[in-house]
Amino acid sequence: MKFSINRIELTKRLNLVSRAISSKTTIPILTGLKLKADNSELVLTGSNADISIENKILSEDSNNMLTVVETGSVVLPARFFTGIVKKLPEDLVTIEVNKENLQTIIKSGAASFTINGLNADDYPHLPEIDTNNSIELNGDIFKEMISQTVIAVSNQESRPILTGVHFVLKNAELMAVATDSHRLSQRKIKLPQIDAEKEYDLIIPGSSLSELSKMISENNETVKMNVSENQVLFIVGQNSFYSRLLEGNYPDTSRLIPDASTTNVEFDNIELLGAIERASILSHESRNNVVKLTINPSDQVVKISGNSPDVGNVEEKLDPKNVDGNDLEISFNPDYMKDALRAFGKSIIKISFTSSLRPFTLIPTEDSENFVELITPVRTF
Repeated sequence: MKFSINRIELTKRLNLVSRAISSKTTIPILTGLKLKADNSELVLTGSNADISIENKILSEDSNNMLTVVETGSVVLPARFFTGIVKKLPEDLVTIEVNKENLQTIIKSGAASFTINGLNADDYPHLPEIDTNNSIELNGDIFKEMISQTVIAVSNQESRPILTGVHFVLKNAELMAVATDSHRLSQRKIKLPQIDAEKEYDLIIPGSSLSELSKMISENNETVKMNVSENQVLFIVGQNSFYSRLLEGNYPDTSRLIPDASTTNVEFDNIELLGAIERASILSHESRNNVVKLTINPSDQVVKISGNSPDVGNVEEKLDPKNVDGNDLEISFNPDYMKDALRAFGKSIIKISFTSSLRPFTLIPTEDSENFVELITPVRTF
């Protein structure tokens, strides 16, 4: 194998594919990065037990400056290969692999490196997934959907099913929901262009979705999703992102979201987030890490307070857009609240309570049917 390519472009693609490579893998060849060159493209592949990323560099794109002299494939140690390419002196790099011993020569300007390669035939094959049975998603909206739900996945391996986001496609609507049993986040998007008969039910690890989100750029590109029995494939431009699926039944979360409330408050989201951040400065010093919200609708007064016995206390009067219902005092974990509020961006949000010991919901007033966050309060007495 022999080819030359633009160093900056190669570095960019190596950084992307390297996200799937772990130094802690029990399969030694997976610490390497697979390169396969044919007449029209160079394909880079990185993988670990959970995700695989494949990137295609096309010779027809003049920015790549890709010229394939001889086709072939090799697996190179990812850390060393990426580090070498980043530090090369010239814009053009030439890579040549000796067929006999797989020694790989990397040249750029006056610099020349030789590193030992591995046989690409020993690299695990990527799963075969039917790409004809796909659904298309708006990249910006799907990226937002990921960020709004992964915040609620569990990091406790004792219930592995909760470390994923549950996706359900039904009646041309895609719903994503995640919960760690202390909080829940649910987002829906309508897909009118999808066949209403098409249905999916899958659980994708939250860690996989976080990596996928980094690959989706902010230019409204299309993301294609293809599902097989135990794998999902996302195609984003010239990138293919594979993830394993979690096996098992996700708990029925629909019954957790209350459909009635006794106290409601509306806030400017950014203002409320600022107040919670201030209150949590002291609550973080306390062993129980809670802040308290006191709501008095008859006087239109809403206060937030927090204290740390060792440091002091904080109290702030808030400025709600609207408040109605019964008087209420409720305590909660401010970190859960901050995560939820950050997912709403600039909007007016409505918080609905049923009692001081029951979970409460947060919804945006402009899109109340498609996005809801739920937080379980903390009992302080």
